[in-house]
Amino acid sequence: MSNTVTGPAFVLGDDIDTDQIIPAEYLAYNPSDPEERKYFGMYCCVGVPPAQSGLPEGNLKFVEEGKFESKYPIVIGGKNFGCGSSREHAPLAFAEAGAKVVVADFYARIFYRNCVNGGYLLPMESLTRLIDGKVKTGDECTVDLDAGALTNHTTGEAFQLNPLGDVKPIVDAGGVFAYARANGMIS
Repeated sequence: MSNTVTGPAFVLGDDIDTDQIIPAEYLAYNPSDPEERKYFGMYCCVGVPPAQSGLPEGNLKFVEEGKFESKYPIVIGGKNFGCGSSREHAPLAFAEAGAKVVVADFYARIFYRNCVNGGYLLPMESLTRLIDGKVKTGDECTVDLDAGALTNHTTGEAFQLNPLGDVKPIVDAGGVFAYARANGMIS
């Protein structure tokens, strides 16, 4: 994965849980079958109630009707992002939809680890509460992993992010098992 991600951001709220990210009714798709896996992207965030979407109108979808990918490579969340169940399908759904990075106040631990261990997307933490009007859905943003910053090009503001530490190489490798194979830890 590149060290920068640029594109429009999609803003969600606090306590976005894994059941909202990918509702249980869509877990019947097989993630190891490429023809079925893409449906995780199509249905990503369909369970998010309008009041938690971070949008005044509450009706904009993360993935447009009938599409498999979103136009939003950057997801902005609030507190306790990815809470709920331990389903690894939630970060997979974001990745299948084309998201590259999620920036939130803080994460439910298992969601964070599922992002990294599956090599799905980068879970960044912001030192500023971005969902309180600092970033709005559709704002053109850049997340610079080396600088540890999110720049909102729409407003001209920049925000510091916590460093990823040692997890980026795991995501870049495609997950914890691919990383271990590439580094001679397992055969």
